Amino acid sequence: MKKVFLLTLIGLMSVIIAACSQQSAETITNENQQDAVEVKAEDMAGKKVNEFDLTAKETSWKLSAEHTINAWTYNGTVPGEQIRVTEGEVVKVNLTNQLEKPVSIHWHGIPVPNTEDGIPGVTQDAVKPGETYTYAFVASDPGTYWYHSHQNGVEQLDKGLYGTIIVEPKNETNRDRDYTLVLDEWESEKHQEKDTEAMNHSSMSMDSMNELNQKGAMKGHDMSSYDIFTINGKTYEGNKTLKVKKGDLVKLRFINAGYMAHQIHIPIDYQITHVDGQKVNSPQTMKGSMFEVAPGERVDVEFRADGSKDFSIDRHGEMEASQDMKIDIAYEEGNGQKLKHLSSPGKIDITKLGEQTESQFKTDDEFDVEYELDLGTRMDMDTEMGMVWTINGKTYPNAPPLNIDKGDRVKVTLKNNSMDNSSHPMHLHGHFFQVLSKNGKALSASPIRKDTLNVKPGETYEVAFLADNPGNWLFHCHDLHHASNGMVTLVKYNSFNQFYKDTGEVDNQPE
Repeated sequence: MKKVFLLTLIGLMSVIIAACSQQSAETITNENQQDAVEVKAEDMAGKKVNEFDLTAKETSWKLSAEHTINAWTYNGTVPGEQIRVTEGEVVKVNLTNQLEKPVSIHWHGIPVPNTEDGIPGVTQDAVKPGETYTYAFVASDPGTYWYHSHQNGVEQLDKGLYGTIIVEPKNETNRDRDYTLVLDEWESEKHQEKDTEAMNHSSMSMDSMNELNQKGAMKGHDMSSYDIFTINGKTYEGNKTLKVKKGDLVKLRFINAGYMAHQIHIPIDYQITHVDGQKVNSPQTMKGSMFEVAPGERVDVEFRADGSKDFSIDRHGEMEASQDMKIDIAYEEGNGQKLKHLSSPGKIDITKLGEQTESQFKTDDEFDVEYELDLGTRMDMDTEMGMVWTINGKTYPNAPPLNIDKGDRVKVTLKNNSMDNSSHPMHLHGHFFQVLSKNGKALSASPIRKDTLNVKPGETYEVAFLADNPGNWLFHCHDLHHASNGMVTLVKYNSFNQFYKDTGEVDNQPE
């Protein structure tokens, strides 16, 4: 029987009460008598085990010639040590905490078993100072991913507590060059002064105001305080040039570990081959266009080095820090000539990537469960930021969960009605979802599968996923200023056999 749940702001409780008949009560009783649903089992027998030791510790880190910070790191670098394995191999990670605060590791984008998701208060206690905790899972899905702490993430990621994990496909030829580029923003010692200046918007250009408004700078956390932008933990002058040779097939993996969307321009012909680690079908060639990488998203780019001219990859935008998010690509035996950037390059819409082909879901399919998530805001002067970000009018942990059965085909409608004009990069743990439609129009290009989708002001998306990974999973905004102030809910499998209970020994802070 089809089960439809539309979670709306108005009248939700009255609808539920009106629907509570003797028949529905009997249905609930019958469902509660189902056999328990267990965590996804993984067969590790006979598989290659890749073991890594990651130590969370404080490190002096030089962002630029002028700015050195006390970063929180995995193994002493920003980003932390890259984990690179082949599809089908086992990843075993021993996390040792040498910080003064509890930490964890979440494997962003990888559909690990629920036991390995790294969410304090949901799947584990945060790892206390001086303790070691081990994660283990099979890397079954090739792609570009990253890992980060999910304990008080809004602060711990801001300090640098993240790294990258690459799962290479086992039946695919390696690229000649493979570079990972992690985007992030930082606050300098001058950011308090900049906060004051940002209050006087009359001195800002309209483009700069729009850029900040889209990320919620005019309300809550002032995003203008992020006055240093980096690639791989360094500003432009601190990054080494990426070398290529004529004829090389070059792969660039962009990962956004920050809280702002970044418009990235590559002034040559290239293809976007993957989004969030998932393949784009028959990707088209882009002619020096610009693409966006939102918080939590990954974009894989490939190009054939034709040997013509060196070039730079940069961030477009009027914010002063934009000039820091830049890196050069140069030919090993080149003549030193460099391509110029267009001032207004075309912008790529990810919903129009590639060619249409068979997909798992269609907009007119019948789904077992349907939910509607209204992404909004509410003034709340009892909070430090004076505002909370809500899902269906509620904040975590009071936002109603998405209750599903194992095997359900689930459709979720995401609507951004936030009054602060902010974007919401919504990230689903434990699953990939397919983007079905944007603003009521079905996608006509490649099936786009993601785990993080940036829903901009006024936009509506329909997404769908198969309930094939039992557990309790977060579904939240990856601007963690929004998540830590409410924009989080849970996807909960019915009849799930709970494996975790909060011990009360740790102040678990899942966002």
